[in-house]
Amino acid sequence: MRGIRSRDESGPLRRKREDTHMGTVEQEYDRDFGVRADKHLGQFLKENGGQSLHQLIQSDIGKKT
Repeated sequence: MRGIRSRDESGPLRRKREDTHMGTVEQEYDRDFGVRADKHLGQFLKENGGQSLHQLIQSDIGKKT
């Protein structure tokens, strides 16, 4: 399994809760999205047209050089 998230009982990776703070996401995935740490993941995804945390991590948004 790649990444830090666990799997559901049925097998696929569980979805990350939308009320997760972006500061937590930045720490877990070593990213800097340039937003307040207390902003919710769901709000960030809505504003940036993302559908999931997986898509966000696969993109170049917030990658540290």
